[in-house]
Amino acid sequence: MTDDLALAGDLVREAGLLSAHMLHDGLDTVHKTSVSDVVSAADHAAEDLIVARLRQQRPDDGLVGEEGAAQPGERTWFIDPVVGTYTFLSGLPYWCSAVALADSDGPILGAVYHAFADELWLGGRDHPTTCNGVEVASLVDTPLAQLSVASYLHPATLPDVGAREPLLNAMSGAATVRMLGSGSIELAAVAAGRLGAWVQHDSLDWDWLPGVALVTAAGGTTDVLEHRGHRWHIAGNGQAVAEIRARLLV
Repeated sequence: MTDDLALAGDLVREAGLLSAHMLHDGLDTVHKTSVSDVVSAADHAAEDLIVARLRQQRPDDGLVGEEGAAQPGERTWFIDPVVGTYTFLSGLPYWCSAVALADSDGPILGAVYHAFADELWLGGRDHPTTCNGVEVASLVDTPLAQLSVASYLHPATLPDVGAREPLLNAMSGAATVRMLGSGSIELAAVAAGRLGAWVQHDSLDWDWLPGVALVTAAGGTTDVLEHRGHRWHIAGNGQAVAEIRARLLV
């Protein structure tokens, strides 16, 4: 576990620094499904870096990358080389590089590197969540009304009442709402108590699993449920997660 965690930390730090250098030098970008759904040369280069290292050092492990890496294995590394590409390309600070290692029982570890802040987040089974080597305080039960909640709501989702109404129900119970544009940074912030809770529908594994490992290793709770045609993902302290779940299901 320690060796895996150290490797994960090296991978996300190297990927994040590579991406930052490429952004400084100028990047070609391609739009995928919308103006805000973009991929850059940095996404591909950073994923290639991580994949090459893993194939060399963990050849029997599986790989799933946002930019197309795929390889079967009993354990699987989930790779998001640039989490928050739109904010990354816009010159905003809320982007990171993230990986998770998982097996049939769920996440083994998560690693997130926030290059702008030079913060390396690590955590997993039998390893408490740390930021730059300093253990974060354990999360304690706190009412949602006393907490911020982080999420994401794309304008194209607004007409979908099955997504819009449950999310608004959940948000309405919180003290305030924040949307930073990078799920892994938000989940790391939840693990550290900087944000209170997190809820989003239809999150992809590479967006979800690194943060799950961090929140769980910080004493928090996560939940995934199907409701009104969407798969909802929730993270935070136990009380807040239970309240969000109840509000989603109204």
